[in-house]
Amino acid sequence: MNFKRSYGFLAALLAVAVVVVGIGASQAKANRGNGELGTVYVKSQGLYYDTFVSAKSLPPFGPFQLLENGETEYGPGDKGYVGGRWMIPDGDGGFEYLLCPLLPPGRKNP
Repeated sequence: MNFKRSYGFLAALLAVAVVVVGIGASQAKANRGNGELGTVYVKSQGLYYDTFVSAKSLPPFGPFQLLENGETEYGPGDKGYVGGRWMIPDGDGGFEYLLCPLLPPGRKNP
């Protein structure tokens, strides 16, 4: 077995893995828009979660969860949580529909 070739291959593989992980991390950060996090209070859990807007506008189809005044009934792990698909009252009798996932872990204080 040629150990020089094996080590060279492993070094190249490690370099590729580092680049891929770096790209993934920068894309994840980019999905947070300007990097600002919001906070949502989940009443059923008594916990606050960080969140960020990943889609500012969704079509009003499919399951949505009411988010009003920064509060909602269900969060991660609850049966009624729909993954951060929110309907937010727009003040004119309608709703805005957007995607803002809740980021665990929840915490007791805002």
